[in-house]
Amino acid sequence: MTGYLAKRAGQMVLTLFLIVTLTFFLVQAQPGDYATFYALNPDLPADVRAQIKESFGLDKPLWQQYLVHMKNTFTGNFGVSFGHFPRPVLEVLAERLPRTAVLFLTATAVSFYIGFFLGKAIAWRRGGVLEYAATISGATLFTAFTPAFGLMMIWIFAFKLGWLPVGKFLDPLIWRGAEVSANHVFSYMLVTGAAFVAFAFLVLLFFRRSGRIGPAPLVGPVIGAAALAIPVAWAFSDIGFLALDILRHMILPIVTLTLISFAGTMLLTRNSMLETMREDYVMAARAKGLPEKVVRDRHAARNALLPVVTSLVYSLIFAIDGSVIIEGVFSWPGMGMTLLDAVRSEDLPLVMGSMVFIGLFSLLAHVIVDVLYVYLDPRIRYQ
Repeated sequence: MTGYLAKRAGQMVLTLFLIVTLTFFLVQAQPGDYATFYALNPDLPADVRAQIKESFGLDKPLWQQYLVHMKNTFTGNFGVSFGHFPRPVLEVLAERLPRTAVLFLTATAVSFYIGFFLGKAIAWRRGGVLEYAATISGATLFTAFTPAFGLMMIWIFAFKLGWLPVGKFLDPLIWRGAEVSANHVFSYMLVTGAAFVAFAFLVLLFFRRSGRIGPAPLVGPVIGAAALAIPVAWAFSDIGFLALDILRHMILPIVTLTLISFAGTMLLTRNSMLETMREDYVMAARAKGLPEKVVRDRHAARNALLPVVTSLVYSLIFAIDGSVIIEGVFSWPGMGMTLLDAVRSEDLPLVMGSMVFIGLFSLLAHVIVDVLYVYLDPRIRYQ
C-alpha cells in the first residue's frame, strides 16, 4: 500500500500541474483584460490605464505571467485577488469555501442517507407500494429543471407561506448593530458542528467495539442528548439569534439540493443490491437461518456499498466548487459564484487559487476511494 500511495502522489503532482497550466491558458484566451473593468470610464487617461495594468502585472509577456503564476501556485502564494483588492486570494477562499462546503456537504450527506435507506429497502422488498412511490418521485425530482425547481421552492416556502427567507446568507435587518461579523458566527457554527460529528463518531466506535453493551439501546439516546444540548447552549449565548438566522437561510437550498439528488443514490443502491442479492454468500447467510435484517444490512447492503461509496466521495469532493445554479438561484455567496465571477472578470489569481483547491480535492477523492475499497472489500489489494 505504501508503494501504491507514493506512486499515486507522483501522479497527483503531474495531474495538478496540467490542471493549473490548462486553467491559466483558458483564462488568458478570453478577450480583453482585467484592466478594462477599471477603465470603462471614457474620461480615464491612457497613462492611468497603463498604471492599472502594471499594478496587476498585466503588462508582462504571457510566458512571464505563466512562470510567475506557476511558481506562486506551487509555493502556496496565490497573490492578491483583482476583484477583491487588496484582499489575498487565500483570505477570499477561506471565507467562501466553508459556506459552500457546509451547504453542499450537508445536502449530500442527507441525500445519501435517504437514498441509501430507500435503495436497499425497495431492492429487498420489490413490487410494493414503497418501490413505486420512491422510484417515481425520485426520478421525477432527479430530472427536474434545477433553476425552475429552486424558484418554485422559493415561491412556495418563502413568498406564499413565508416560512423561510428568500435567499442570501443573512438578513441585514437582524444583523444591523451586531458586534460580531457573520464570518465569526459562522466559524463558531462550524466548530460546533465538527465537535458534534466527532462526538457521534466516537460514540458509535465505542459501542461497536464494546462487547458488553449492545449499540442499539444507548447509541440513539446518547447522540440525541448531545444534539439537543447544542441548540440549548446556543440559545443562551449572545450570538444564538444570529446563528439561527444563518441556519434559516440554509434550510431552503439544502432541502432543494436533497430533493433533486437523493434519487441518484437510491437507484444506484437498488441496482447494486439486486446484483449482490444473487451472490452465493447471501444465500448461504439465509441458509444459516440469520434474521432478514442481518442478511440485508451486514451481507447484502455492505457489499453493495462499493459503487455507492464511490459516487458519494466524488460528489462530496466535487461539491467544493459549488453549484453555480443553486448558489445563483438562492444568492448564496459561496465558491460557485465566486469562481464564476472571477472567470467573468478575469481575476486570474482567484481563478487559479480556486482551481488548485478544486483539482487537489478531486485528486484526493480518487485516493480516498481506493483506500475505502480495501476497507469495504478485503479481497482488494494494491501492490
